[in-house]
Parts: sequence; C-alpha cells; structure tokens
Amino acid sequence: MNTTSDARPPHRWKFFRTGGFDQVCIETADDLRHLDQLDQKLWAVLTVPTSGLELDEHTLQLIDSRGEGCVRVPDLLAAVKWTCEVLRDPQILFEPGDTLPLSALDERHADGAAVAGAARALLAALGRPDAQTVGLADLVDTSALFAPHQFNGDGVVVPGLTQEPDLSAAIALIVGTQGGVLDRSGEPGVDQAALDAFAAAAQAVCDWRAQGEGPASAVMAWGADTPAAAAAFEAVQAKVEDYFTRCRLAAFDPRAAGALNASDQHLIDLSAGLLATDGAAIAALPLALVRPEARLPLRHGLNPAWSAAIGALRDRVVTPVLGEADTLSVEQWQTLSARLQAWRDWFATRPATPVADLDAAVLRDFVAGDMVGRIAALIQADTQSGGAAQHLGLLEKLLRLRRDLLTLVRNFVNLADFYALKGKAIFQAGTLYLDQRSCDLVMRVRDAGRHAVLAPLSGTFLVYCQCTRKDEAPIDIVAAVTGGDVDEMMVVGRNGVFYDRQGRDWHASVTRIVSQPISVRQAFWLPYRRLARMVGEQVQKFALAQDKKIEASSTSLVNAAGDKVDKSGKPVSPAPSTAPAAFDIAKFAGIFAAAGLAVGALGTALAAIFSGFLSLPAWKMPLVVLGLMLLVSGPSMLLAWLKLRRRNLGPLLDANGWAVNIRARINLPFGATLTRVAQLPGGASRALSDPYADKGLPWGRWLLTLLGLAVIVIIALRMVGVLR
Repeated sequence: MNTTSDARPPHRWKFFRTGGFDQVCIETADDLRHLDQLDQKLWAVLTVPTSGLELDEHTLQLIDSRGEGCVRVPDLLAAVKWTCEVLRDPQILFEPGDTLPLSALDERHADGAAVAGAARALLAALGRPDAQTVGLADLVDTSALFAPHQFNGDGVVVPGLTQEPDLSAAIALIVGTQGGVLDRSGEPGVDQAALDAFAAAAQAVCDWRAQGEGPASAVMAWGADTPAAAAAFEAVQAKVEDYFTRCRLAAFDPRAAGALNASDQHLIDLSAGLLATDGAAIAALPLALVRPEARLPLRHGLNPAWSAAIGALRDRVVTPVLGEADTLSVEQWQTLSARLQAWRDWFATRPATPVADLDAAVLRDFVAGDMVGRIAALIQADTQSGGAAQHLGLLEKLLRLRRDLLTLVRNFVNLADFYALKGKAIFQAGTLYLDQRSCDLVMRVRDAGRHAVLAPLSGTFLVYCQCTRKDEAPIDIVAAVTGGDVDEMMVVGRNGVFYDRQGRDWHASVTRIVSQPISVRQAFWLPYRRLARMVGEQVQKFALAQDKKIEASSTSLVNAAGDKVDKSGKPVSPAPSTAPAAFDIAKFAGIFAAAGLAVGALGTALAAIFSGFLSLPAWKMPLVVLGLMLLVSGPSMLLAWLKLRRRNLGPLLDANGWAVNIRARINLPFGATLTRVAQLPGGASRALSDPYADKGLPWGRWLLTLLGLAVIVIIALRMVGVLR
C-alpha cells in the first residue's frame, strides 16, 4: 500500500544506510508530519505486538485502536497525526521526558483545548493552580478532581451520586454483594456490568424461592419454620442414627448391649476430673442407654451433652408433626426424614451467590419494581456527561505519546535505536552474562514453538535460557552469541546471569542451543579442533578398552586362585595342565616381515614428502604450508562466510509476533558489538608467573629432533642412491 498524499507537496526525505539497507531518518517535526507520505515499502516494520516489549504496554494499547494486541501502520500514523495536531510544535517529542508545558498545547484544535482544560483543572485540584507544566506523575491519583456527588463520565455510580434514598440504598446493596467498581472519586460504585450481574442473580434467587414457597409445594412441610426444623434435624442426625444402629445390634444379640454402652472403666476415668456437659468425652458417649426396644427418649435419660439439641429436635421437628411425645421410634424418625427430603433436594439447588442471603422481600421488590431501570439511567447519564474525565483521558494519552511515541517510531519506521548502539531497542530485554562474555541482543520468547521454527532462520548462534527470580514468574529468553568461541558453550544446563532493563538479576539456565557459525576465524580452526577431539575420543576409547582387559584378566586370576581351595579350606592339587601350543616361527616371521614392509613404505613416503618439501626454494615453503592449511580449513571458512552473510535480525522478531519488512543484517563488524568477551582493562598490570601452571611438554625439542632425523634419513638415502 502506498500512502502518498497528493494534497501536500512531497517531503524531501533523508536516508542513512546501516544493517545492509537504507533507513529513513526521523529527525524533525516535519518528518513526523509527513510520515503518511513515506512509501510503506520503505518502513522497517509493519506490525509490533503490544506486550513483551521494553515499552509501556498501556501506551501501546492506547495506540492499538482495534484492540487486536498489535500496533499496525494505520494505528501508528493515526497516533502521530493526532499528536502533531494537538501540539504547537511536535519537535518537543525529540526531547526525552514525560512532562509537557501547557504552552505547548495548540488550543485552536478541539482536542488541544480539551486537554489544556483538563490539565488546568487537574493542577488546580492538586493545589498547583499556577503551575505551567503537567506530567504523568500528576495522574497517579486523580480522585481529588472528582466529587462523589458529581458525574465524572466513567460510567460508575456511587451511593452519594443520587439524593433518592431508595436508589442510594439499592446501589449500596449491589456494592455489598458484587464487590463494587472503583469510581474516579475513589469510592466503590456500580457500573453496567455489576448491575446486570446483580439483576440476574436476584432473578435467579427469586425464581428458586418461588419453587419452594408455592401453595402446592411439599418443600415447606413445617411452613415458615421449615429451615429451622431442617437445621435442628441435621444437627443431631448422625448421633440419632448412631443410637438406633446400636439398639438394633443389641436386639440382634443381647450380649452387645453391654459393649455398646459406656464401660465401667470408661465412667471411672471420666469421674477422675472436672466434668462439663459440653466436654468432648461426654459428647462421645451414646445418646441414651442402648436397649433392644430402640426408642429414643426425648426428655429424660439423655446424654447431657446432647439434651439441648434433642430438645430443639423435639420442639421444632417432632411436636409439630407427631404432637407431644416423650420417645421416638425408628419408624417415626424415618418418617420425619422423608418429609424433610423435599426441602433438602430444593435447598441443594440454591444459587451460589451472596444475593441468596438477602431478605426475600427486598429482592422481590427489586426485581418487580423499576429499580434496575433507574440505576441504568443513572449510569448512562454519568457515561454521557464526559466533561473533565473524558478530557483527562486525552491528557493521559498525550503525555504517554509525548514520552513513548518517538521511541516507537525509531523501532517501527526504522531500526535506529538498534543500530545506533546508544541504547537498546524496545525488543532487547537486557544483557546475558555467560561463559566470560556478555550478550546484548537478548529477547523474550513469547511462543517457544513458533520461535523454534523461525529463529534458526536468522543464521545466528542462539542460546535459549529459562530465567528465574524469587517472587517472580519465570521468563524465557533467547540470546544471540556473535563473538568469542563456543567450545564450552555447547552444553545444555549451563548457568549464567541475566540482567533485565530494570537492572534486576535473574538466574539463567541454558535450555537449548542453535549452533551457527560465529566468525570466519573460528571456522578456520574448526577442522583441527574436530581432529583433536576425534583423536582424544579414540585415545579415551583405547584406554578404556585396555582398562577393561586388565580388569577382566585380574578377575580371572582371582577366580582361578579361588578354585584351588576346597569347601573345607584345604588346598587342592592343580590338575595337570595341557602342553603349551608350539611356537609357529614361520607365522611370526611372516607377521614381522609384513610389519617391516608397512613401516618401510610409510618411511619411504614420509621421506619422499620431506625430500620434496626440502628441495623447494625457501620462499616456496611457507606457501606450501599455507596452501595445505587452506585446503583443510578453506571449505569450513567458506561455509561460515556464506552463513554469516545471511545473518538476519528479521526471523528473531518475526518469531515474537513482529512483521519485519526488511532484511536487517547483522554483519561481522556490527555483530562484534553485540557480544563482548572478557578483556583485561586498559592500564592493568599482569603478573606472568603462575606457581600452579601446568608443566609444558617438550614439543619443540621433539619436533626439532624428528626434523633432524628426517634430514639425516634423506641424506643417507641419497648417498646410497635410493633418492635422487
């Protein structure tokens, strides 16, 4: 899409080249005013997420007009245009800070005048009516600007907003059950969502109560006293059923009666201390004396700890149904329980809301009356009042854009903050210290699966880490390693330290590594390191095999020695051994001859190589050595060079939800600035003596000895005529 406008003369843009592409300069207010004329194909980025960046998330959400979780080109253009319209001179955006002089507002524009009015009202409410500068710090607490009895445009109404007592009481009732929404005045109130939730809950509770209170309903078997009767019944239900079960066992076997009642020893133990009817030891005794006839006494002969509860059962449950009674049979108990079952089933469907605890008459009046409509009208009036509250929102938006807009532009239209190296770009999360180096190109990982697919396409050596910190949620990061060696880095589980942009330190543990070339120099030595690693592995394998051989031989000798002792510990005479195999002199001579021929051939080949090398002129010898080294290291260096030319920032950002429009290269000189290896500070002194240094091996003397022997062999062979 080309956004060039024909209504204005074309703006003369300036470009700078860095990162392998041309980037537009954003240096003046005119550059911002004409940003909609810049061909979108020249923009560095087309989409930026609103989260996970080192930029205020609320600012990005204000710019994201569609609420999609990302800032697109039209969103940024609209924010730039609005900011330039309400400011007299947008050049102030190029000055860091979040304060704004009132004189910078263009009051000829409607929004500019509204913002200026809101700023003056805010400063007056804060006790600074003569102040000429407003900042984001002034917006921390705006409750002084709004009185509870006045509309403020936030769509939240508090009890003090109305002079009608019933309306005020209803709002307070909703706040008490729904929790309330904080009004701009600082007091809890009700918005439309809270009103709708309360109305729905009130209707559900009224419908539920209607099911149990209908004239034909069997739920209220005790009438209005049914809830109290149910509570009295359930308070003793378990204990009464325990008593009837004991009586049935006594009827089944008379011998059980003594065991099911309290034993003499138990009663003696109880008598040793102070007794109280509410004691746990007495309450644990049977409800009454266990007898085979299974009738529960309701007045006399009860366990003292349960007499009050049984009295409530008698008065609230038994008497209204069975009349005055002194005892209760199993059948009567089951009849009472069956009559309560309908109430139990109905009560189980009670809506799980605090509204169900409110008075039934109050709820019926609320649902049947016009209270919902009256509160909704009050909320609508508050919302439509606008006034200073709405303008205060515009003031906050302008102050946030004054602080953050240019930073976003320099990470969106171009990538100036990243390539300037004067600070950090909004996608750089901090610095990772690992393996004697610091990595500055560190990003948060939003989606590990997406990152695993796209990030390796950057051609950059990547280290993924999980970072943890006390009282903080773990975060995942990825760091680009662009300098130093990585021989020791290739270990998952290594630990480092990550410092975020606020300077807080996190424990970083390596979870994954994406191996890529780091430099051509490293690629030069790579074949030799691989050869050394292979030789070392083979030597280790050989040493391990020999160690196992010796261990097996020692084990067999020990076992053989053990076999020479019988079960009683007496030595056993060894069995006569068979005669050793005859020595095959012919076979040995053949092996020796073959080995001699191999050594001779190898010596001849080496002698020919050395002879040819020494026969060269002195100036050619270094060229031959250099050619051999290039022959070994050349392919690795060429491959590394080709990959380093493709090293690109784009896939790293795309993996985090960006839409990068250019190929932002990370070449060797720039990459070297993103990772710093450990170096001694300038002017530092260094003592070279190390009392614990490893003793060096005499490789030099051995090499000179071998060269001398090679020269002697060549001369001798020439003298005998083997070499010419």
